[in-house]
Amino acid sequence: MGEAVEFYHANGNGFSKFSEKFDPKAVVLLNGSNHIERDTDSSWYEETIDDDLKWSFALNVNGVLHKGTSEYQEIALLDTKRFGKVLMIDGKMQSAEVDEFIYHECLIHPALLCHPKPERVFIMGGGEGSAAREALKHKLLDKVTMCDIDQEVVDFCRRHLTVNQEAFSHHKLNLIINDAKAELEKSCEKFDIIVGDLADPVEGGPCYQLYTKSFYDKILKPKLNHGGIFVTQAGPAGIFTHKEVFTSIYNTIKQVFKYVVPYAAHIPSFADTWGWVMASDEPFSINAEKMDRRIEERIDGELNYLNGAQFMSSATMNKTVSLSLLNETHVYTEEDARFVHGHGVALLKSQETGWGNCCTAKKEVKKNGSFYSY
Repeated sequence: MGEAVEFYHANGNGFSKFSEKFDPKAVVLLNGSNHIERDTDSSWYEETIDDDLKWSFALNVNGVLHKGTSEYQEIALLDTKRFGKVLMIDGKMQSAEVDEFIYHECLIHPALLCHPKPERVFIMGGGEGSAAREALKHKLLDKVTMCDIDQEVVDFCRRHLTVNQEAFSHHKLNLIINDAKAELEKSCEKFDIIVGDLADPVEGGPCYQLYTKSFYDKILKPKLNHGGIFVTQAGPAGIFTHKEVFTSIYNTIKQVFKYVVPYAAHIPSFADTWGWVMASDEPFSINAEKMDRRIEERIDGELNYLNGAQFMSSATMNKTVSLSLLNETHVYTEEDARFVHGHGVALLKSQETGWGNCCTAKKEVKKNGSFYSY
């Protein structure tokens, strides 16, 4: 048997800790590979994807680079071997250094490029700053409003996610610390683009309210200018996971907007294909060539993932997902919701990383007008 290790497992009161002897060979079952380095300093992060599926990845020697606690949630920045720096919120992966550009380019640029002349953008959530960073690449924009409820998360990301430091200090960024739902309700301003960079609907709290028909219809849509576009992340969209929330979010938005476009891309650090939904009351009249022209004309700098052909491809679903979207009947309401499965769990093979109890497995977090339960 190998060295003594500490495990952090979820229970109703947070993480319980216990130590036991551990056979390094058993780690093979955690990361799904045929072999692994038997480094006594090796640490692992584990996230539950489903009841019978977990996603594990190795940490570098430093393990936890930074950690902090806000009024609402606990934050950590991990140093992983495969994905670089990884931002964790309450034990759940938010983004990874090496591939977050895929998620954020797909979230931001299609809507901005489909709009004839976008000038004002409102981002719900987005505290890490990556969505704002991508939006600020657009020369036509006069103002990007980012509204996140958690000052501590914003300050943490401003300090430690160096790739976004320029975006946080940009003169076009209007950073608001507030409940995004309440901010939209009270605002007299309208926007060309509204972005939902929100956490997934998770069982255990009413976070799904930000994905409901009533929210879209009564609060969000009235804040769009004529011809405005709404886009939101819509959860896992893989061949086995798309029915969790993706098809429901799509069908709910269809009840509110005339033209709705689902699209998806693979995110390696998420271990799945991810989905987004874009909607408007005006048709999306754009092709690959026109999108490429607009990228060249409108965007300051290079995109690493998105071009016209890629977007057109991402909006073409495989047969199984297409049929599910076509046949979906569920609509998100306050009384009837679907949820994404799973939450993050920290598993350490060494006591030297200093992780402690920096993550909470079951904690209700009030964020953007809802309680997020991890």
